[in-house]
Amino acid sequence: MVILYIFIALILLILINVPVAVALALVGTIATFMSYGNMAMPTVGMTMFEGATNFPLIAIPLFILAGAIMNASSISRRLIDLAMAMVGFIKGGLAMVTIGASVFFAEISGSSVAGVSAIGSILIPAMRKRGYTKEFAASISSSAASLAIILPPSIPMILYAVMSGESVVQMFVAGIFPGLLGAMGLAAMCYYLARKYNFPSEGRFRVSQLWIAFKEAIWALLIPVIILGGIFGGFVTATEGAALAVCVAIFISAVVYREFTIRNFIDSCKSAGVQTAVVMLLVAASAVVGGYLTETRIPQAIAMQISELTSNKYMILALLNIIFLILGIFLHSAAAIILVVPIVLPLVLEVGIDPLHFGLIVTLNLAIGQQTPPVASVLIAACSIAKSDIWATSKTNLWFIAVLFTILMINTYIPAFALALVNFIYG
Repeated sequence: MVILYIFIALILLILINVPVAVALALVGTIATFMSYGNMAMPTVGMTMFEGATNFPLIAIPLFILAGAIMNASSISRRLIDLAMAMVGFIKGGLAMVTIGASVFFAEISGSSVAGVSAIGSILIPAMRKRGYTKEFAASISSSAASLAIILPPSIPMILYAVMSGESVVQMFVAGIFPGLLGAMGLAAMCYYLARKYNFPSEGRFRVSQLWIAFKEAIWALLIPVIILGGIFGGFVTATEGAALAVCVAIFISAVVYREFTIRNFIDSCKSAGVQTAVVMLLVAASAVVGGYLTETRIPQAIAMQISELTSNKYMILALLNIIFLILGIFLHSAAAIILVVPIVLPLVLEVGIDPLHFGLIVTLNLAIGQQTPPVASVLIAACSIAKSDIWATSKTNLWFIAVLFTILMINTYIPAFALALVNFIYG
């Protein structure tokens, strides 16, 4: 019953517009006080500090900063030009370019909001001029941007790894196949809709144009190669890889392209600081709730109660999918991971679900959550750029949500596919 009271109190606070981080801290502090009295209060601040200073979490502000630097320079534009040369000739070319550019950007920033801001601000107006509806332009930009939390270096994956004690690098590896499958699924849906509504292509494929775009973007393409090559090759940790991403992005923007000034750097730091504050306040506040749940062993009790109802892991996976899909409607992805993963992880382990597999399922659920109002942070950002109504856009976006849901089901019930690359590399 305690966990039910905590959850109800949390939802009520969120519904009256109390920030999620404040609501988490408030609920956790009150629960701790009610159970342990005044003597436990000094530990609340220490718990919040320790929760936000976990070494792997340092990667989050660094990857966000790398994305902000890309937004402030010409890196995003060069990646879009390369995607245009590669897939612009296909029916619905600009939609295809949006997907391709989002994949490139995802491999550097790990942030969906940063991706839709960088790519959408250029391609949504371009799609509108070419006859695409504003709802379609916002929908594909939003859904494609959510690939950033499936593909490495995904920020939600870093959070999950910290919460579950799993390897950040192995989580990154697990996201590669599902992320690429998601990109192909979105592209197939775009092609179908482009033929249905007669959206245009962007000229003929030309090798000379592709070569020119590749030469222009080659330095930008080196960023994910250096970052992911270093992480997967074991030369750097995920946190060190994030720091490397910032250094390489600054070097390429300022020295190679010569389009990055001190003013751009200051603006990038401000933007990254705001985004980082949102995530890290959530992490710090959730540490209070997590500490209370750990002390009272509530997650273990819940796991035991559910396992008494059914021990079938496929039924439990279905239940967990429903829980995370619902939470994705109301909570930021970071808050959902932080709040729920520590509670359900004992159950996951008890029924024999691989925690890496479960982490991938959580991430895919939250990618869908980024598209479902009222929270839908990525969809809201895309609608803001397109100046479209969020509910009208959501109707069009159902096509792309259906693709993401299909990918979720494949990865939920075919673990061999979900973990194929992890098993191949790590045995």
